[in-house]
Parts: sequence; C-alpha cells; structure tokens
Amino acid sequence: MATPSDAFVFFGATGDLAYKQIFPSLQAMVKAGTLDVPVIGVAKAGWDLDQLKKRAQDSLEEHGGVHRRAFAKLKKLMRYVDGDYADPDTFTRLREELGRSRRPLHYLAIPPSLFGTVAQSLHDSGCAPEGTRIVVEKPFGHDLASAQALNRVLHKVFPEDAIFRIDHYLGKEPVENLIFFRFANGFLEPIWNRYNIASVQVTLAESFGVQGRGSFYDSAGAIRDVVQNHMLQIVSLLAMEPPAGHYPEAIRDRKAELIRAMAPLRKSDVVRGQFRGYRDEPGVAKDSTVETFAALRLHIPTWRWAGVPFVVRVGKCMPETVCEVLVGVNPPPVAVFKGERRHHDTLRFRLQPDIALGLGMRVKKEGKGFVGEDIELIAQESAADDLPPYQRLLGDALQGDSGLFARQDYVEAAWKVVDPILDDAVPVVPYDPGTWGPEEANKIPPRGDIWHDPDPPAE
Repeated sequence: MATPSDAFVFFGATGDLAYKQIFPSLQAMVKAGTLDVPVIGVAKAGWDLDQLKKRAQDSLEEHGGVHRRAFAKLKKLMRYVDGDYADPDTFTRLREELGRSRRPLHYLAIPPSLFGTVAQSLHDSGCAPEGTRIVVEKPFGHDLASAQALNRVLHKVFPEDAIFRIDHYLGKEPVENLIFFRFANGFLEPIWNRYNIASVQVTLAESFGVQGRGSFYDSAGAIRDVVQNHMLQIVSLLAMEPPAGHYPEAIRDRKAELIRAMAPLRKSDVVRGQFRGYRDEPGVAKDSTVETFAALRLHIPTWRWAGVPFVVRVGKCMPETVCEVLVGVNPPPVAVFKGERRHHDTLRFRLQPDIALGLGMRVKKEGKGFVGEDIELIAQESAADDLPPYQRLLGDALQGDSGLFARQDYVEAAWKVVDPILDDAVPVVPYDPGTWGPEEANKIPPRGDIWHDPDPPAE
C-alpha cells in the first residue's frame, strides 16, 4: 500500500486548465473527504492568496457551483506562491509554504518546455524529498525523440514510479468500463479474437472547431492531440491480453505489451483532413497544413489480432460530439435463408456524451416467409458520468495509485506507432464542416465495410 501524499502543489494555478478543471475537482475532493492536505498554488501572475481564492470561486460559480462547506474548507487549505519558475527564490518560498510536508505531490499544469526547469528546482530547493510524486500534463512530447528527452529530464530527479503522466480520458467512467466489461464477463473471451471479430471501429467526433485555441492546435493537430494518447489508449484496452493478477502494474503491463506489438503506421493507412474555414481561425497560419481530421488503419500482428483491422476516426466540426466503439462480429459462413444477406452482428460501446452498450443483430420480421431486419438490444444506457476525470485522477495520484496513468514505455511505444505519419507525411485534404470528414477517408475501412456513423445522442 502506497503512502499518501501530504501536500498538493499545482504549478499553473492561474491558468485556464486550473480554472476549468482543477478548482472544481479540488472542491469535489474536499466534499468527498479525499482531500485534507495543504493546497499550494504556484504561478507568475503578480497575485496574492486572496486573488487566487477569488479565482477559485469564479471558477466554481461557472463550473458546477460553489458548495458552501466544501469551498470554505478548501479556502482554509489553500496557499499561494507567486514567482518566476526560473527564479530559485520562488522555490525557497515554496519550501517554506510546505512546512512539515515531506511527501508532496507536484502537479505541473504548465508547458512541457518548463518541466526540466521546475523538476530541477524542486530538487535543488529541497521541495522533492524521497517519496515526492510529480504529475505532468499531456502532450507528453511532440514526437518520439522529444518524449524520450522529457523522460530523461524528469528521471534526473524522479524515479519512474514517482512520475504520473496524466491523460484525463483514462479517468472517465465509461473508458474504465471497457476493461471491466471485457474481463468481468465470461461469454466475451471465446469470441474476442481474429477468428470471430471482423473489424473494430473507433470514432471520436466533435461538432465544434478549435474554440479559440487555434495557436495551440496549429502546433499539434488531431493525431498528436487525441490519436497518440486517447485513441491508442482505447484501442489498447480493447485489444490487450487479460492482466496477470491484481497487482497495480498488471493492467499497465498488458497495455504496454499491446502497444509495443502494434505496427508503425504507414502512409497508406492514413487520411488527413482539414475543415474548410480552419485557416481563418485566430492563431492559425494562413497556409496551415495541420489536420483537424484523421482516419487511420491500425495493425496489431499478434496471435489474437493478426489480420483484424482496427480503424480509428477523429475530427472537429463533425455532425455530432460523440465517442463510440463498434465491433463487427464475423457473419455465418453461409446464408441459410434465401435472399438474406450475410450479416455482421455488432457490439457497440458509446463512451460519450451518453453511455450505451448495444448488441446489434438480425431477427425475423413478423409475417410470412423468412425475411430479416436489423435490431439492437440496448444492454445499458445512462447519462454520462458526472464524476470529473481530474477528481478521480488527482485523488489516485495523492494516494500513489498509478493504474490510470501512462507509463514511460507505453508513451514511447505509442509515439513509435504514429511517428512515421506525423506532420506532412500524408497530404491534408479539405472537408466541409458538419460532415463526417473527407470522402478519401472511405478507403480506410476494410474492403466491403464502411464507416458506421454514430446516431445522435439520446435526449
């Protein structure tokens, strides 16, 4: 059992991520009784503690509401250090604010270019004694080489088991339910292989554009922003082998094993798109070739999955905001009923914005003769989880539970998969906002298959 951290320090306390995600999660943790240690914000804003508390209150009023008792307690826990991350005096004052804390958790909600500076200063100032943990935000690197360089920088101060690489997608209840469903039900395992599964589709669509984040997005693009992390995480949960035991690293071992086995993407496996009007967004270059859409065909040449195409589609300005997995099951070997087509049964996981688990099948229409129709049995449908991912993940990090965080070997293996097709390796093609992407994406599903566009979310 890991020893809990005795202080929570978050760098970037006046930033956008803190405003939208961290303050609401901290209040929720206090309310749930999972946070009762000093909360120290660090930023260079020229602020004092009262201004940070006001920022927290404004955040809560806009994102979920102020809970009187929980917020009152959170304010008592809050501290603030204002200063430049490159100034040793900032960390001297942080050490003073830590007081008797000896196992702090440092959360770096700051650009990756500052990770090395902050990590070294934490060490030099005595703010990182043995037992200290550090949480770093994505993007963890820009490609394989930069990810390896970041790991080297962090490992100068922190051992691997003290580094928590956060991917908020792993904190979502529906994503966790993927792995639970796979391994808590005996009926699935006998068919979960290349002999029975025809293909797997994963769609992550957003109906909005870059929402004022043009400058950031134009330096990243869809593949770096969501494919290398969120989408490969979902695929690894779907395709990994059963974990060997209950120890904390069992699942992460299997995910890393799967992602290492995945073949690097080839140019012929990828279509990149850009919605018309993207170049008019503030912060976006007028001649930008950054993709806002990507369709990819992944290959997993393992004993279980060799020959089964895993196809992934992500994009902005699409008809719906939705994330869905559709697994196609091989049809019967022959058509028994005259005139009936061979039919793929399907298993559907809706991950957002609502949650649904559906089994698609073919049944006989009422009436004379053997004429079929498609139906779907909904096994589970509910509103999306209201537990914020950051509440779950930061709570786990404070307890030293690394199960929902990305490990070094996994991150580097994921970059190896996408590295060959980054930037302009594949030309970008335009598509109209409100569509499911460019026509060229239709070549990605296996022959005889099509993209299955998710239905609108349940009202």
